[in-house]
Amino acid sequence: MKFLAITLIAHRPDPVTGVRKTTQDRFREVLDSAVLAEELGFDGFGVGERHERPFISSSPTVVLGHIAALTRRIRLFTAVTTLSLLDPVRAYEDYATLDHLSRGRLELIIGKGNGTAQRELFQVTPEDQWDRNAESYEVFRALWRQDKVTAATRFRPPLKDAEVWPRPYQRPVRVWHGSATSKESVDLAARHGDPLFSANVTHPIEPYAALIGYYRERWEFHGHDPAKIAVGAGTAGLLVTRTSQEAVEVYRPVFESTLAYQRQSGLPVVFETVEDFVERSSALIGSPQQVVDKVHRYHDRFGHTVLHVQADANGLPDARHRASLELFQSDVAPVLRRDIPDPPFAWEPVGPGTEEEPAHV
Repeated sequence: MKFLAITLIAHRPDPVTGVRKTTQDRFREVLDSAVLAEELGFDGFGVGERHERPFISSSPTVVLGHIAALTRRIRLFTAVTTLSLLDPVRAYEDYATLDHLSRGRLELIIGKGNGTAQRELFQVTPEDQWDRNAESYEVFRALWRQDKVTAATRFRPPLKDAEVWPRPYQRPVRVWHGSATSKESVDLAARHGDPLFSANVTHPIEPYAALIGYYRERWEFHGHDPAKIAVGAGTAGLLVTRTSQEAVEVYRPVFESTLAYQRQSGLPVVFETVEDFVERSSALIGSPQQVVDKVHRYHDRFGHTVLHVQADANGLPDARHRASLELFQSDVAPVLRRDIPDPPFAWEPVGPGTEEEPAHV
């Protein structure tokens, strides 16, 4: 099993203390988290893309480019690239450049994105967002694989023998499809034989397990080898301590502050108590053995081989959050790496390509 640390770069007051860092300090915190993730042995670090409050992750390629310069080994993920909002040609140019700057450490998780405000900002409607996402991915995918691309597009000017530079380092880059609640992204992933990454954050296990089951059905429908399926899954929180009692009590003020925010904002409440949250959500809160057991329980339903945890403290004291990450890597990750297989592909870069050689389709 492989492990990622992911941030959406939310910029809001700490849910417990009410203190909000400056924008500069928040970005520095993200960079420090990426360096720490590599030092602790995480396999990947992901940065989200959101174009609305309270997030400041509108330029993930810039942030990941800086992280690429600060790190050497860790793979760099987008989480997710909102292709429904982007011109796929510009997205390709940005990510092909990042692919070279990181020497092939880039992986993308793509999706339509969430949020009414960012849809309105880019004049994307609920009715066309899935079509935009699919079209943008088809163009992006072709640009990565072909030296010249012709495409009759609906949502951007059509392409005629378009050549786009730089040609990428990886041939091709690995693209995951982010999935939360709908089948459209699952269908797109299965059709192309691409891996799936389940959000697995808001609800209990059942709806996510159903979508992953649907993905496996569609994968086989499209004639792909079942042995080559790769599934990743997220988590709703992380706190690993020596005892389960300590974990629950330390996490309680974080949960209660978050619950109060949900109620004040009119957001749906799924888990009413911290005990219910620990038991029925995907959050990994407890002793090392409890966390191992919970990941196994989810793996029995998902069959996932990649797991992401939150890179941010999210209300925990910084020292406590770091201690949790360290304990996860020392007492949890080695057991899961032994028990659960890696994804069915090489984790190292695929490349390099050259501008002169033809891309493989």
